[in-house]
Order: sequence, then C-alpha cells, then structure tokens
Amino acid sequence: MMTLEEYRLLMEPDVRCAVEANRGRNPLEVALDKHLPHAALVATQVKYLVRAAAKLPSYAAAGCILPPLAFEQASSEACAAHKLLEGDTVLDLTCGLGVDALFLSRRFRRVVTLERDPVLARIAAENFARLGAGNVEVVASPAEEYLAREGLRFDWVYADPDRRDGDGRKLVRLEDCSPDILALRPLIDRVAPRLCLKNSPLFDVGEALRLFPSARVEAVSLEGECKEVLIYADGTGPLLTATALGTGSFSARPGEQPPAAPEHFDAAHYRWLVIPDAALQKARLVRLHLAGRADVWSENGYGFAAERPEGVLGRTLEIDSIGRYDPQSLKRSCKGLRGEVLKRDFPIAAEELMRRLGMRPGADVRLAFTKIGNDFWAIRLK
Repeated sequence: MMTLEEYRLLMEPDVRCAVEANRGRNPLEVALDKHLPHAALVATQVKYLVRAAAKLPSYAAAGCILPPLAFEQASSEACAAHKLLEGDTVLDLTCGLGVDALFLSRRFRRVVTLERDPVLARIAAENFARLGAGNVEVVASPAEEYLAREGLRFDWVYADPDRRDGDGRKLVRLEDCSPDILALRPLIDRVAPRLCLKNSPLFDVGEALRLFPSARVEAVSLEGECKEVLIYADGTGPLLTATALGTGSFSARPGEQPPAAPEHFDAAHYRWLVIPDAALQKARLVRLHLAGRADVWSENGYGFAAERPEGVLGRTLEIDSIGRYDPQSLKRSCKGLRGEVLKRDFPIAAEELMRRLGMRPGADVRLAFTKIGNDFWAIRLK
C-alpha cells in the first residue's frame, strides 16, 4: 500500500511535473534517471498510467495517482459503467481507488464512499478532484463504524468487499471477505432499501440466490472473460442474467428449463459452431440461450447450427468439417502445422492436444473439440 510520505511526495509540484513529463518513457529508464526527483516513485506512476490507458482511461487522462495494489484490485471502467443502479443518494462501503464511486457519481446526485485506509482515502479524494467528480464525499472510516451512525438514509448501498486475506490469498465466501456484508446486513437494511453487491467471478450464482432469494443476479463478462458476479438485492428478482459487455444480455428465471437437446447429431448437417460467452456459462444459462438459436448443443459446451444463428452471446465460427475424434488421423493431417485449439466438454487440455497432434501456436488451422452424448468430436473451422 502507498505510504503517506509517498502520497505527499506525489503532491509536490516538481514530482507531479516529472510524472507528466515522463509519461511514455520506459519506466526502467525513468527509475534510473538521476536527474529526476524521486525517480523510482515517478517511474511507478509512469508505469501504471500506461496500464491505466486501457483499464482506467479516465484516470489516465486526468493524471491520477495510482497506488499499484489499489490499481490491481480496481474494477475496470467498462465494468463500473455498466452497474444498473441509480437514484438520489448512494453509500459505497468500499472505495478503494474509487472507480465504481466515480461512475455512481454520474447516476446519483450524491455519493458517500468509505475507505478504511486513511492514505488511500486521501488519494481517492485527490483523484475525484482531478476527475471533476464534485458530488463524491470520501469518508475515512471502516464500514462497520460508519453504518452504526444514527440518522443515515440512502437510496442504495453498494459494496465490493476485499477478497484477499492477510497473505494475499483469494477469498470467495462472503463471510470471509471484508467487510462481512452478511454480518452487516441488518445495519445496511436500516440505512437503505436496496443493496448492490459485487462478487468475485468465482462466486456461485446458486449461492447468491440462496443468500438473497429475491435478488437479480448478473454474471458480467468483458472480451470473453467473466469479470464479476453482481447481486442486486432490490426485490425485483429472482432473476439470472448473463451480460457480455458490448454485445448484449440474456435473462431467465431460476428453475426455468430449456427443451431437451436433440439426441441425433448429424455431423454433416452443421455449418456453424457457437461458442457461448463466459457470462452464460457462469450464470448457467447456456442451454436456455442456445435453445432456438442452435440445432443441437452440448451440456455446457458448444452449439451447432445449419444456418448462421442471430443474437448469440458468444462467438459464431464457420465449420469446415466435423469428424469423430481420431488422434492418429488428426496427427497425420496436423503434424507440423501452426494452429489454434479450442475445447469444451473434452477431457484433454488444449495445450496437451497441441502437443499430441504435433502442432505449434499459429494460424494455419483452427480446431475445436467437444463431446456430444457419448461421442467425442473434432471440428475443423474455416
């Protein structure tokens, strides 16, 4: 964590100028530049401002202070901008770098955000000033202490608990995270009628609905990777949603059953392979989503269609041929080629398949492997 002395140095005019003047340089060169004041500290900021250009473009553009640990743990701006809550006032229990609070400030008149680390609280307040977010109040307080105050009233409470223990190991159970939202739930319910809770992408959607039976639970992915599981405990559920940012969403009620997948698999009939997005897999909505879009599908793997399907959350790839998995025949045709291997519902890892087939990474050929019923299949893609 950044120290108070480091923060004070970064607020010095000569250090601020050095950071701005050296953006774009190799951070290692900056760290070794004897002409710069506090070169190592300047180099760290230069390094993270470069990384912020993709993850936190607003912070990069405003030249914000970026403590490394807080940066690594922060939401991306794409995920923060998506959160579906708005109103007059919101209490954010877990400020951190403040990315979620920044985007909440664009949907609420007033945002109060809590940060238990006093140095990070000062950094967040300074960054909000640089970002022009004048309706965000940073309070240096643990959530437990602040929620015990009398007379608090907000439209929403938002929380993204710390999911690492003292040794840096990842935590998933809500009871183990800090703050413990389940223990604080009576206090949260006293100050706001609605709660939005951000969880790890490892968090189980079934557990979310068990803990919050009337909630909307949303799995959110970005560029094919599940990033977070959101719980909207506002009484509008139960509902499961998979959202692929930039593509779309698909929702269903818990317990809703899809039609049974067709038993017959006519390999020569299919011309399109559907690879469901990670958010669909996380929300356990693959079969419901593929029913009506694909002609046949595996339990949690691929869909196959004769005509190119529309409105799919995921990738749709054209098929060249489909055959039963025959490792000897495949090795004869693929050995020495550069290619890509994809797999779902298949017992061999992609890297091991590449090794067994004598392939190297590249673009000569693209293969997909899966299981339909009791049979394993290899799909050559165009």
